[in-house]
Amino acid sequence: MGTAVTRAAVAAVAVRPSLWLTALRQVLVLAPRGWWHRWPPLPLADPAYLRFRLLTAYGTTDHAPEPDDVVAYVGWCRDWRRAHWG
Repeated sequence: MGTAVTRAAVAAVAVRPSLWLTALRQVLVLAPRGWWHRWPPLPLADPAYLRFRLLTAYGTTDHAPEPDDVVAYVGWCRDWRRAHWG
């Protein structure tokens, strides 16, 4: 996943303040336990999980996530949490 794609996805979420808290929650939920003990200390999701998500979403692991798809995913996470946890 390229840096430009990651920046585009972050920018797409950044212009939607209603998704900020959910996006931060998802970053932390998807980060492996003890992520702060590994270098670099960033809460990055497991690469195998990301490959799986790309494969199931686009049929290949070579396709970068579309910013609109990231926004839709974060919105879905927010809506699901509201529906199930109040």
